[in-house]
Amino acid sequence: MRRCAICGKGSLMAGTRKLLRGHYNPTNWTRKHPNLQKARLPSGESALICTKCMKKLHTKVIPAVVKPAVAKVAEPIKA
Repeated sequence: MRRCAICGKGSLMAGTRKLLRGHYNPTNWTRKHPNLQKARLPSGESALICTKCMKKLHTKVIPAVVKPAVAKVAEPIKA
């Protein structure tokens, strides 16, 4: 699945409700996708990031750290 490399934003399932003569009828679910764009990060690599993160990178509000795709498993602490 496509996700933002910075914030991890992905697609969502969204339902609509159609009003007909005072009753809401069920309708099909649709998938809402984030606006992902290919952009060059300050580190030099290119990644798919959402436009919200692109604006934040432009104003230097958030650090340009790419989240890993798979979370690392924490090692047990040795006493």
